[in-house]
Amino acid sequence: MNNIPAFGLGTFRLKDQQVIDSVSNGLDLGYRHIDTAQIYGNEADVGKAIAAAKVARDELFVTTKIWTENLSKDKLIPSLKESLAKLQMDQVDLTLIHWPAPNDSIAVATYMEALAEAKAQGLTKLIGVSNFTIAHLKQAIDAVGASEIATQQIEIHPFLQNRKVVDFTRSQHIHLTAYMPLAYGKVMTDPVIVEIAKAHQANPAQIALAWSLQQGFATIPSSTKRANLESNLAAKDIRLTDAEMDAISRLDRNDRLANPDFAPQWD
Repeated sequence: MNNIPAFGLGTFRLKDQQVIDSVSNGLDLGYRHIDTAQIYGNEADVGKAIAAAKVARDELFVTTKIWTENLSKDKLIPSLKESLAKLQMDQVDLTLIHWPAPNDSIAVATYMEALAEAKAQGLTKLIGVSNFTIAHLKQAIDAVGASEIATQQIEIHPFLQNRKVVDFTRSQHIHLTAYMPLAYGKVMTDPVIVEIAKAHQANPAQIALAWSLQQGFATIPSSTKRANLESNLAAKDIRLTDAEMDAISRLDRNDRLANPDFAPQWD
């Protein structure tokens, strides 16, 4: 099994001082899992915040992701080395393929094998995938084996539960990481989630995160506000009843927020 901390700090859309403050505050509050990516353009600032925080490297879990332009055999490892230089690290804990190659212009096996080679070279402890359809995941498994894929990171929140992909990923004993777990704040106003929050004397964000954690997902909310970073952490102590879990499971409406024009055909 991998040892991906269940609760992480996402950095999507955070730039410059904003990301430095978010990561600094997060580390100060006890977050130890930081998630970045090449395309976020913030690896250097994430690295700066981590370096300044004086948290022992072996207490941290840092994830980055290979962008689609770097999926070819000759680009993947050099691009990861560049990410490491920006992060001021010799090794990250987890490297993901951020998206399958647009229009499958590069075979899944090509970049999965290159990623496995990066692991063999010690550039990353673990490897995994993100935004993979069932078909892409099958190809990745054929290329490197399911046991080599530490996680599949996909969009999961109450309004997009991605059940087909979740079920298949689980059937292969591959761990799941839920990104955008708060659906860009949409969970804050959902009447069902608001009602459950009242019963727990919690806020709706905490309920959405507890729902995610209770299913065994790692979850990586992001926030620029220290107070929100702190209150999100409290989700770990909330236990939802079966009835509450069930009520949230009925909110699924295939409301996909991350759907760029190069996205694959979703399951």
